Amino acid sequence: MKWGAAPLEVVAPARGSDRRFKPDELVWHLTLDQIEAHTGRVLEKIQRPFAEAGTSTFVFDNRNVLYSKLRPYLNKVVCPAEPGVATTELVPLRPDPRVLDRNFLAYYLRSPRFLAFASSTVAGVKMPRIIMGKLWEHEIPLPPLSEQRRIVEILDQADALRKKRAEADAKAARILPALFCKMFGDPATNPKGWPVRKLGEVCRVVSGATPRTDRPEYWGGSILWATPKDLSSRNCWVLDQTDRNITEQGLASCATTLLPEGTVLLSSRAPIGLVAIAGRSLCTNQGFKSLVPGNMVDSWYVFAWCKLRADYLQGLGRGATFAEISKDIVESVPIPVPRLELQRAFGSLLVRVYMLHRRSKASQSIFEALFQALLHRAFSGELTARWREAHMKELLAEMEAQSKLLEAVR
Repeated sequence: MKWGAAPLEVVAPARGSDRRFKPDELVWHLTLDQIEAHTGRVLEKIQRPFAEAGTSTFVFDNRNVLYSKLRPYLNKVVCPAEPGVATTELVPLRPDPRVLDRNFLAYYLRSPRFLAFASSTVAGVKMPRIIMGKLWEHEIPLPPLSEQRRIVEILDQADALRKKRAEADAKAARILPALFCKMFGDPATNPKGWPVRKLGEVCRVVSGATPRTDRPEYWGGSILWATPKDLSSRNCWVLDQTDRNITEQGLASCATTLLPEGTVLLSSRAPIGLVAIAGRSLCTNQGFKSLVPGNMVDSWYVFAWCKLRADYLQGLGRGATFAEISKDIVESVPIPVPRLELQRAFGSLLVRVYMLHRRSKASQSIFEALFQALLHRAFSGELTARWREAHMKELLAEMEAQSKLLEAVR
């Protein structure tokens, strides 16, 4: 059985809601930054009077699928459960319920197949947007509605498992601040009155450097060379691999320093405040002021304190073009210094949390890969092949009725 297909413009045209709100009525105002990439999860719902909606907005309701035409590679697709007002950077698709299930459409728009199409069909460099004419011409596969719903049911179950793994990962990340506050108190106010020392008194502060990039003999060696991007892209607590490595010649050619395992890597610009522990001996570029703990502090304690005080550290940045914290500034930062045995007990607990966090992230990656594979199979017909065989007679009748409806709406 081969599925039919139809252009999006035919089966899901752009059509907002005809709902009317009073000027002072509180309404959900939806913007792109409230939507999580790739999942469609709404991170925050902001309620404001309808009168505050700007001119570049439209009203939507729970019959729409909202698709972001800006930066389509971020894959922002929302199935709203209630009416609201949205930015015109979102396209209010209105699927025809006689031929296209709303949730089937949303899953299709998030699928690898459609994402590849959308990412390659854009105009603009800094602010790429999908070319609307191409979007409307794109043909969506149209299995019978009963099969669409079966596909949605399977994908909903898989998506629920994926979300549970993501929630577990988020809970693991929240343990760090809770554990720190329980053992040491608020890192900003030091309510337990621990002695305060300067970072430069309890750690050796080390800057980094970059070997010349036009000297190939300096690159591709076995020495890890970290940049702030390594921390931001991996979002890890322990850094044990980097995008680029350097050679012994590269190390000797510049002012970078080989740092010992356990060094706390603190980014000092672009951006300030990213932090991780060196899982192996490594060196860094000039975007770090790394902290080599002395005999008064534990690496995990310094890491956690810096992570929880990231906003404070960012506020110390200086510079007109881009903010940066200098070695002198970092050395002068005051830090509470609890008893070393208590720091080490905290470190032991945090290592266990980190291992759970790491396993959770690995599990989440596996779930994500499996979910993407399911999405691919869903829209190639593989996912429901056996189910289709068991319902062939009913499906053929549905397809015939669906075909007549499509001919009528074209």
